[in-house]
Amino acid sequence: MPPETTSTELPDVAPRSERSRVRRVAGWREHHGWSAAASLRRLASRPLGTLLTVAVMGLALALPLAFYLLLGNVQRLGDALGQNQAISVFLQTDQSNTTAQLLAKQVGERSDVSAVTVKTPQQGMDELAKMQGFSGALHALDNNPLPFVLQVQPKDGLDAAAVEQLVTDMRATHGVDMVQDSGTWRQRLDALLGVGNRAVLVLAILLAVAALLVVGNTVRMDIASRAEEIGVLMLVGASRAFVRRPYLYAGIWYGLFSGLYALAEPVARLSQAYDGKLQVGGLPLWLLLAVPLAAATLGWLGARLVSAWQLRQAA
Repeated sequence: MPPETTSTELPDVAPRSERSRVRRVAGWREHHGWSAAASLRRLASRPLGTLLTVAVMGLALALPLAFYLLLGNVQRLGDALGQNQAISVFLQTDQSNTTAQLLAKQVGERSDVSAVTVKTPQQGMDELAKMQGFSGALHALDNNPLPFVLQVQPKDGLDAAAVEQLVTDMRATHGVDMVQDSGTWRQRLDALLGVGNRAVLVLAILLAVAALLVVGNTVRMDIASRAEEIGVLMLVGASRAFVRRPYLYAGIWYGLFSGLYALAEPVARLSQAYDGKLQVGGLPLWLLLAVPLAAATLGWLGARLVSAWQLRQAA
């Protein structure tokens, strides 16, 4: 009688539900890859129409981006000149050096002042002499008509009301002829930049909607041209998600290419402005990544809305 054999090995057979799930995931991934490649080939097969769609979307996205880049350069210009500009206090011409130094000491002791510099009439004359066209006229003067000037630097972080109060106090000081607040332009610039940023935001929203409509119309025409093929697919049991997937990828491709075009357009235009005299700051990394991704999302959304509506009508 042959000896009994026992085996402790169990067959490595996955449950039927697990095998079915793996096949579904594999089929889903395969169809996504095929849809992305097929939609890209279809766009390449009609280069003129694809180029026109990408150009229209790209221009719509580039316009607010160009304004944003321009505002950013203006903002950087203001930052380079400083947030708190010095207040120039012109003394009366009969004030002496002793009086100017004493007044500078008194002003420097204020809690809202960080530094005070005294500019003598001779220093002012030397600055004028360095300017083109002034050197000859200065030699004709018998005496120096320039007054002492105090350069008052407000403390960092002062709001507009505190700076205005400082200017008012300087104007009321005995021996002061005129006060020039060179920081006023900065307040006006900040106000204009605030309005500009809001305008760019509104413009970006409107043009994003326009880009979405462009993609939607292009996908609608594509679906309409393939109505018979779509009808056959739905008759044999294809789901709506299966049918519309290539069109969604087409929308993503449209948006991605348009976003890349939108990044190149404003930079190229601004870099050539003013015969190259305008220094264009680099775009931040987050914007370089966000614009193509946002454009691709817009393309997908436009294709998604239109394809869902079209397929409901076909059903």
